[in-house]
Amino acid sequence: MPVVESSREVPVPPAVAFAVSQTTGATRLRWDRFIRRQVLLDGATAAAKDVRTLTVHRAGFRMVSRYVSYRPPTSVGMAMESGPWFFERLGGGWRFAEVPGDPGRTLATWRYNFGCRPAWLAPLAERVGSLVLGREIERRLAGFVRGCADPEVLTAVGEDPSAVGAEQ
Repeated sequence: MPVVESSREVPVPPAVAFAVSQTTGATRLRWDRFIRRQVLLDGATAAAKDVRTLTVHRAGFRMVSRYVSYRPPTSVGMAMESGPWFFERLGGGWRFAEVPGDPGRTLATWRYNFGCRPAWLAPLAERVGSLVLGREIERRLAGFVRGCADPEVLTAVGEDPSAVGAEQ
């Protein structure tokens, strides 16, 4: 099963990075250009383990996923329940770790694994998918880095934008 992973440092502590990663609505769209829309399902009002979400990709692909882990401020994991026809399975995890020696910075690591269908096409589709998904994750993570420095996003998660990076 192919695995795609990318990491970047962001100028906020892990708790803030985690909070930014879980934003929704207009705040989420300020930094996450990967999605057109994302909503919690089944009456959920906040993310938590076993909560399901509907995510609509900017190209219109729809996916229902479930939080398989939710451990603020260090990690979150999801698994696809239903989605685009070409994914047999898709899972992802986002980790947030303090940069050693710098409690005001976080190393954000996003890792996805997937399998493609139909089986006869999977070997080629998974090679191409690794390149495409890898590029998408890099772009999405770059947006996350911008979001962790965006005063409106930081204010939305209860962080004082003027304090970001002040410890450095």
